Amino acid sequence: MRRVLILGGTAQARTLAADLAADPALEVTSSLAGRTAAPRLPAGRTRTGGFGGAAGLAGWLREQRIDAVVDATHPFAADISRNAADAAASAGVPLLALRGPGWTAGPGDRWHWAATVAEAAELLPALGSRAFLTIGRQGLAAFAGLDLHLVARMVGPPAPPLPRDLELLLSRGPFTLAGERALLARHRVDVLVTKDSGSPATAAKLTAAREAALPVLIVRRPPPAAGTPAVTDPAEAAAWLRAHG
Repeated sequence: MRRVLILGGTAQARTLAADLAADPALEVTSSLAGRTAAPRLPAGRTRTGGFGGAAGLAGWLREQRIDAVVDATHPFAADISRNAADAAASAGVPLLALRGPGWTAGPGDRWHWAATVAEAAELLPALGSRAFLTIGRQGLAAFAGLDLHLVARMVGPPAPPLPRDLELLLSRGPFTLAGERALLARHRVDVLVTKDSGSPATAAKLTAAREAALPVLIVRRPPPAAGTPAVTDPAEAAAWLRAHG
């Protein structure tokens, strides 16, 4: 039996785990960061919490005799991805990155791009005064000094510092188009700020913003770890794992 580690609690990670857990030739463990309360658990075995950096992960891979690793973390989990690449190289374990495609602008979209969350905070005042933020709780501190009305939606409560004029919405997707339209209207939003997650579960806000002719400020994904092969679909990842058996 081959042992596979899947890093990440994303929807793609859960899809891959469900596929692999049905294969009697594989023993699948999914690793969750533990930052989200009551996460959606994947099929198969799970572990929660960090490994202690790249060195700790490399030791865990050796101890558990892991045969392959799939990094299916969020596209913005750059530190975890770097640690995974370093650990896999150190332990001599094949590593694959699973990343869904990013969003693509269509006719009528008014998209603006930022390299980082901090840059998005710098650009925001020129685009609107009532912003809807969907950038995660860890990025909210970058907007703390802005004199704007901010509506921020996230799964769990953020830590300070927080923006002075903030409405906090604690919610988990998927979100409907009707719901996103109503949210933008209810809060009189005039600009949307988000990250290029590419997730279909949260894409309705982009359609709602397009319909309302609102500008959208999008944070680009960080580049993947150098030298790590990547696929965009869980089925491709499953095929890669079976090919490396």
